[in-house]
Amino acid sequence: MASDKRFRLLAAVHLLLIRDGSVLMLRRFQTGYEDGNYSVPAGHLDGGETVKAAMIREAGEECGIDIAEGDLTVSAVMHRLSNDERIDFFLTAENWGGTIINAEPHKCDDLRWFPWQALPQNTIPYVRFALEQVRQGGPIFSSYGWDA
Repeated sequence: MASDKRFRLLAAVHLLLIRDGSVLMLRRFQTGYEDGNYSVPAGHLDGGETVKAAMIREAGEECGIDIAEGDLTVSAVMHRLSNDERIDFFLTAENWGGTIINAEPHKCDDLRWFPWQALPQNTIPYVRFALEQVRQGGPIFSSYGWDA
């Protein structure tokens, strides 16, 4: 019997804010996912919004900044398998408005710049992989977690 229910893929956006050869990273705190590990500002698409609109929303929610759509570049896309299957969009910005703050201290206990070559040891592995791909300039699409 065929199912009428189609497979649904979870989608997330990740922000790579770049300044003077460094990337802004945050340490997750009391979220229930990868707590104590570093990531970049990120969030899920809410539906009914473009990837760039979701990233603009998340930048405001997590960092208190405004980013113009034209200042965002999709720098990597990852099809990832963990507990479930996901698609992750990594967007880069070098320009933004406002002052970066930890706008969600209940979800983040550290927010600071790290040089590309000196990421924290406890960076979430798929985020580290994406950052390395972007830093090296290639490829825009990758798969992660399928070899396990």
